[in-house]
Amino acid sequence: MTKGTILGIFIFSFLSLVLVSCGGENAIDNNTEPTRTAGSHAEKPIEPKEPKEPINVVQEISISAIGDMLIHNSVYNDALVGSSYDFKPMLERVKPFLSDATISIANQETMIGGTELGLSSYPTFNSPTEVGDALKWAGVNVVSLANNHTLDRGEEAIQRAIEHWEAIDMMYTGSYKSEQDRDQLRIMETEEGISVAFLSYTYGTNGIPVPTGKDYLVNLIDQELMAAEISKAKEKADVVVLSLHFGNEYERLPNQQQKDLVQFLADKGVDVILGHHPHVLQPVDWVTGENGNRTLVIYSLGNFLSGQDEFYRQIGGIFKFHITKTMSDGETVVEVHTPEFLPTFVKYENWRDYEVIPMYQLTEEELTNASVHYEEIKEHMSRWVPELKFIEE
Repeated sequence: MTKGTILGIFIFSFLSLVLVSCGGENAIDNNTEPTRTAGSHAEKPIEPKEPKEPINVVQEISISAIGDMLIHNSVYNDALVGSSYDFKPMLERVKPFLSDATISIANQETMIGGTELGLSSYPTFNSPTEVGDALKWAGVNVVSLANNHTLDRGEEAIQRAIEHWEAIDMMYTGSYKSEQDRDQLRIMETEEGISVAFLSYTYGTNGIPVPTGKDYLVNLIDQELMAAEISKAKEKADVVVLSLHFGNEYERLPNQQQKDLVQFLADKGVDVILGHHPHVLQPVDWVTGENGNRTLVIYSLGNFLSGQDEFYRQIGGIFKFHITKTMSDGETVVEVHTPEFLPTFVKYENWRDYEVIPMYQLTEEELTNASVHYEEIKEHMSRWVPELKFIEE
């Protein structure tokens, strides 16, 4: 056998081995599936994962607010029944509108120090404790106590009033029994999982000095103090509602000082501002804060129940707004929206039979030109918020 023959046989054998290893029974043709022997563990096909549904939880509450509970002697004398006082009949026609909100807040203009201290009227008020009972019965959950009459009858009236508010389980803000009491933020935790902080401040106390070392008796408007408390409230609550006793009495439009203070509070992130003191209605507005946030404000809620007898001082209302909390994929968005208003009228005859009545329900016998007055009030309150809804049911 020649060397050439031997070389040929070697090359042929080598090529055969290469072909067997590359094209044997386990080779994969691009157009065929690999062959599985009977006993082999076949892999399960991979099923595509369905996309997760986004978690989207929406909760909503409503809050109603009323203006001045300014209890003149004509009002508490009318409420006298035997040896006690009953203000419930005065609020009966508005109770359905207060009790249907998740939270209702009132501006309690006069301290309810009770009869033991001696009742009194303008200019230094002290009212029956039964005023608080009637508010509770009507559906009110929170009272604002910081106003120009807070110190009318001194610390004793404040302490007596707070004792009663606590006895009937009513949250109060703006005036406190101690420094420790003041340090406790007023936050309402609702069943819907939305928390609301309530703050309250007044421009002054009719010249009555705050007792030395007892600043907790009344919250005065102080921008540094307010900024600090707003910051704390925003950390702990979803929404901050702030009551302000400010403005000029009997003026139907806010002045520049009111507007400037509201802008300051909007810049600090307050969600809602409830104004009192003018004793007449001032309009609703949306104010944009420096961070682009929107603050809902009603500059004055007017008198809700009082003995004042001039027409516009007999008109108040129930201001209602809604809060939605949306939780989606780890993010939470809280929105104040859909402001509504129910104008009310304090009806009485010869300083008797006081009754707070929704204006849309007034008859011509109860108020001459009732429908004309009602339309004028609607136009006045919605002048800056044309979409403001009016409650009529």
